[in-house]
Amino acid sequence: MKHISYLILAFASFFMMSCDGDPGPQGPTGADGGLLVSSAFEIEIDFNTENDYSFIEDYGFDVFPSDVTLVYILWDTVNGQDIWRLLPQTVEFENGTLVYNYDFTQADVSFFLEGTTDLDTLGSEWTQNQVFRVVVVPADNIDGLDVSNLNVVMQATSIDNFNVR
Repeated sequence: MKHISYLILAFASFFMMSCDGDPGPQGPTGADGGLLVSSAFEIEIDFNTENDYSFIEDYGFDVFPSDVTLVYILWDTVNGQDIWRLLPQTVEFENGTLVYNYDFTQADVSFFLEGTTDLDTLGSEWTQNQVFRVVVVPADNIDGLDVSNLNVVMQATSIDNFNVR
């Protein structure tokens, strides 16, 4: 009886392993059929009336229609540690608000200030030498990722440095 049980078990195992199902959906292809990669750069911007408190920067690399652009601002430095915040960021003043914001296309990224405060009255600490990090990530790479944390995004997308412009 034992031999028959083993024979039935072996036959059932062989039968189950020989079955084929429908193939799954085609996964995304990367550049030239390779891995999906992220690109990044760092830029320092002065906002003023001459540039209408905005600045446009070409990427300088290929950006695909499905890619997502994330922009972080250097918000503070504490004990030598840079603090980065995902845009948009809002600052409340007694006379209104200031918003650091951005938008992007497949060709470039635009940084701009907006809000209800008079931008012409802002101190230089709000308009001059503002440092941003731009990360372009394939949309498939950010699913479920905490994009508000630059360090998490860098680790998940294998970015170890930023080209400074």
